[in-house]
Amino acid sequence: MNDAFFTTDHRALQDRFDSRRLADRLAETRLHTAFTDDDRAVIARAPFLWLATTDVEGWPDVSYKGGRPGFVRVIDDTTFAFPSYDGNGMYRSMGNIVSNPRVSVLFVDFEHPSRVRVRGVATLHDERELIDQWPGSELIVTVRAEQIFPNCPRYLHEVTINAISKFAPDAGYEPPQPEWKSYPGLQPYLPTRPARQG
Repeated sequence: MNDAFFTTDHRALQDRFDSRRLADRLAETRLHTAFTDDDRAVIARAPFLWLATTDVEGWPDVSYKGGRPGFVRVIDDTTFAFPSYDGNGMYRSMGNIVSNPRVSVLFVDFEHPSRVRVRGVATLHDERELIDQWPGSELIVTVRAEQIFPNCPRYLHEVTINAISKFAPDAGYEPPQPEWKSYPGLQPYLPTRPARQG
């Protein structure tokens, strides 16, 4: 598995800094393909994640996705799902997934210092039975994990989540419109149809 996990460029730097043995040991003992109880706990508490995608020209894009804790759900041993909410209308991450479904996702729990990285294959869904499970969603993203690995949390800063964003959708709650949607220079360009609501 290590040879599939590390490229020749990874190996060159490991050899330069004498870390190949350590890298191999960490991959042997920490790299996995099914979510552990610890992984599930980090994901269940997550009020946000970072989603890395790549466009058709190979340019990477990283997007912060936020919601209320529980907005990301592990649905089986190798798959999790989360909603795509109304945003700026660019659909960069979602469009990248259509053209290249390989993604990386980073979960960071600052309050219980831990990090979980997931590499996998994403799929977009708009079936009503899924949309209805995430109020305020336009699409549901499922990610089938191929590699899951925790990271050392030692460089995580002490951060406390004092409040969940007032824009995070929830059942029975209508989030306010963001201020930028009222800017005169953007008003004529806003979608004429409302964002799809769950």
